[in-house]
Amino acid sequence: MLLQTVRPNIVQAIRAYRVEDLMRTAQEAGQHFLYANLSGAQSKQEVLERIADAFLFPSHFGKNLDALYDCMTDLVHKSGTQPGFVIVLEQLPDNPRFDREAREQLLDVFRDAADFWAERRIPFRCFYSFAVARSQESGSWERPEAAHNAESRPAPKSASKSVSNSGFGMNMPPMSSVFDTAMWLTPA
Repeated sequence: MLLQTVRPNIVQAIRAYRVEDLMRTAQEAGQHFLYANLSGAQSKQEVLERIADAFLFPSHFGKNLDALYDCMTDLVHKSGTQPGFVIVLEQLPDNPRFDREAREQLLDVFRDAADFWAERRIPFRCFYSFAVARSQESGSWERPEAAHNAESRPAPKSASKSVSNSGFGMNMPPMSSVFDTAMWLTPA
């Protein structure tokens, strides 16, 4: 299993891992898979909005780092026992409006959330990649590993039903957001 080689509570660069493999492994392990493609986001506010949309945060999400931490920890913890988390933050911006300090502050929230879940013995693995400078020809963001791969893929979406995503070349497993309260209240 892919996750056996990764500490159970960590925030790390995605490096050689593929999003599809992480998603499949999370599903096989019965863990929540959360994915946010942050390409095109330019500011802290835009990054937080994209994470909130991708993770299906409740409408009262305050779009700040404290609210992000609360949604990733207390809100979910109060909903009941959790199986674990595999999170991918793809293409974190690298620009003057979202500089290194802003990226580290965001990643610190995920590190703090990993510590929160570690205290409860719940796996919380967060993988991230950075966007690289805009391509002058295409005007799009590319991460270094994808620069040689001209094929772009759409971001997987969290959903409460099966989704066919031809960009991944496979049917995505049934997924739900841990923030979808209807899923918490549904008897197993």
